[in-house]
Amino acid sequence: MTTVLFVYVTCASHEEAREITDAIVGQRLAACANILSPHESVYWWEGKVQSAKEVAIIFKTRTDLFDRLEKAVKALHSYDVPCIVALSIEKAHAPFLQWIQGETAE
Repeated sequence: MTTVLFVYVTCASHEEAREITDAIVGQRLAACANILSPHESVYWWEGKVQSAKEVAIIFKTRTDLFDRLEKAVKALHSYDVPCIVALSIEKAHAPFLQWIQGETAE
């Protein structure tokens, strides 16, 4: 069975997150995406501590689709350096993994 991943992405707004998730799921690069409530991010940027409200996305996808997913997210994203991080899934409910396999691009 192909390995599956969670891919964590942060966005500037809910609208941006929705545009990105619609494109990624629509292209079947992920089986689904969770758009999480706005949260505050604190980060070092341009020589100082800054903060901003962000919206996070968690995509469920296959490892072999990560490069295509990353490219598609970068093409739609407003940040110069977007957070696009793949997180391995060590254990999961087998039918859930099978669903991800079946609902992503071949």
